[in-house]
This record gives sequence, structure tokens and C-alpha cells, in this order.
Amino acid sequence: MTAGWISRQRHLLDFALSSLGRRRGKNLGLLAVYTLVVFVLASVMLFSHAIRHEARLVLKDSPEVVVQKLVAGRHDLIPAGHLEAIRGVRGVRAAEGRLWGYLFDPAAAANYTLMVPRDQPPAPGTALIGSGVAAVRDAAPGDTLSFRAHDGQLVQFTVAGTLERDSALVSADLFLVSEADFRRLFGVPEGRFTDIVASVRNPREIRTVAEKIDAALPDTRIILRDEILRTYDSVFDWREGMLLVLLSGAILAFGIFAWEKASGLSAEERREIGILKAVGWETSDVIRLKTLEGMVISLTAFLAGYVLGYLHVFHFGAPLFEPVLKGWAVLYPDFRLTPFVDELQVATLFFFTVFPYTVATVVPIWRAATVDPDQVMR
Repeated sequence: MTAGWISRQRHLLDFALSSLGRRRGKNLGLLAVYTLVVFVLASVMLFSHAIRHEARLVLKDSPEVVVQKLVAGRHDLIPAGHLEAIRGVRGVRAAEGRLWGYLFDPAAAANYTLMVPRDQPPAPGTALIGSGVAAVRDAAPGDTLSFRAHDGQLVQFTVAGTLERDSALVSADLFLVSEADFRRLFGVPEGRFTDIVASVRNPREIRTVAEKIDAALPDTRIILRDEILRTYDSVFDWREGMLLVLLSGAILAFGIFAWEKASGLSAEERREIGILKAVGWETSDVIRLKTLEGMVISLTAFLAGYVLGYLHVFHFGAPLFEPVLKGWAVLYPDFRLTPFVDELQVATLFFFTVFPYTVATVVPIWRAATVDPDQVMR
């Protein structure tokens, strides 16, 4: 019985393919538009999920707790005395001050992120630069870059090296210098830092420790790593939603087009259904046949669109949507996203693209299949 059922389904599929082939022009047009819509939606979803996943990987090693000093609601330099207060909070494993800031370079019309690395800072008078900085200034190891300090004096840096391109997502605009050079450039006095980062012994007590720090230092703002991750997720969700709203007109047009094609049976299709009923086909067989035709078109469009979207995002860098989803900047980070596919994302895309079209084919087919064959063929 199983072999007979399989043979029956195979013959139905063969008949469905031959039926689609007889209306080649109409079905190819529908398939092309259908594939294009799936391609657009898949590209947006794959890119946004992949870059969100990339951000989580980058931020997983970021500080658990960041402490910033506030003056009149604005970020200010934090005194070194706050370090001892933070280290004295129970649950804090370590705390240290950071020096970082932004410097506008008129020669490149771009902002650089100047930072003093906590591990192995460059020697005074030298700097490590990101790939974006090297590109806009055409700089290589051994070249000299000059910047105007806070007092108007020129400060020169010899490029000691370029940061690896694999980390371009976070290092494209980095300019790493020594502590002495940073303080000289911005006029930051000794005993002052941009902010303080702290690590916690028990990860489950991060929020509790943050509340203790906030109580001990009421003039500070506490930023947790989880809050930064949520902020990034919100930003990417907003950009993805903005792009989908812009594309909603095209998606709605496709929905109307697909519904019209699926629900409006032509005279030829009605005559074909009448002939099938006249030669002994059951109504259920006709419905199964036409549903199978719709599934062939929708599944083919889904697979083709998804594969094209995957290639567009992970092999060609998503040139159609990259500026919208990644953002705009003079120092644009050039990096390849690691392929990341979310099963729920695939299921959601499948449900909203394949299921509606397949269902839309059932009702008109059922109506035509239940009419008397003589009436249909007349």
C-alpha cells in the first residue's frame, strides 16, 4: 500500500510539473517576482541577524561594569579616588581606569577613536592604527602623523603598526597611543580617567554589585554589559524595521499580485479541471494536484530566493542594504560577516512567504472542482 501511495504521489507531481510547463510564461513571471521578494526579505533578515550575532561576539569580552562620572548630567573625567571606592565594594574583583576619546582629523574629515590599551601600550611617540585610519591617511608603518593638541601645539606619532583586519568591526577607526601621549594631546591631568571599568567575581551578582557602586558613588552612572547588548539589539531592530517599512510597498504589491494569480483561475485551467473530473478524477485528487502546483512554485521561489539572499549577504557583502543596516561613517569598517542562520528566522520567513500563497490556491480550486464537469467545459 505504501508503494502504491508513493507511486500515486509521484504521478501527481509529474502531472503537476507538466501542467505548469503548459503555462510557462505566466508561471515564470510569477516565480521571478516571488523569488525577488523572498531574496529581499532573506537578505535583510540574514544580514541583521548576522551583524547582531557579530556584535554579541565582539561585546562578550567587554567590561562587565563601566562607571562614568556625571556633572550636570554630562559625562566628565572621573578622579582616581573613585578607583579605591569601587575596589572596596564587596564582590568587585578588579577595577582600573581607562583613557579614551575622539579626535577629529581635518586631513581626512573623519573622527578617530584614541585609546590607551590596557595591555602592552605603544611606546611614547608611536601609535597603532586601525585599517580605516591607514586607508584614509594612506599610512604605513614608519610614517609620521601629526595632530594639534589641546593647546595648539603639534604632536607627532610614528606609525608602529596596523591592527589586524579581522577585527575591523571594532578597530577600523582606532588610534592606540601611550598614556603620556594621550594626556599630552587632550590635556587630561594625572589622576583623572575617562571612565572606570570593573569586573565582578560572581557573574550572577553583577546587578547587585552595580547597585552597591551606585550607592557608594552617587555622582556616577553605571553601565552594564547587558545594557550595551540590549542597546545594540534595539539599534539593529530599528534599522531592520525601517528597511522593511520602506520595502513594505513592494511586498504588498507582490501579495496582491500573488493572490490574483493564485485565486483567479483562467478559462484554460477551469476547462482542465472539468476534463479531469469527467475522466474520473475525484475532487480531492484535483485539489491535491493544484495544491501541489502551488507548492512547487512557492518552494522553488523560497529556496532560490533564500540561496540568493545568502550569497548576497555572506559572499558579496550585501551591497544593496549594507549602508542602511551597518550605518554610515567616513571610516567604514570593511569586514566579512560570519555565516549565521537562525532556524526560527528561516521558519518565520517560510511561513510568511510559502504558506499564504499555498493556501490562496485551495479555495478557487475547490470551487472549480465541485462544479459539474459539463458546466465547466461549456
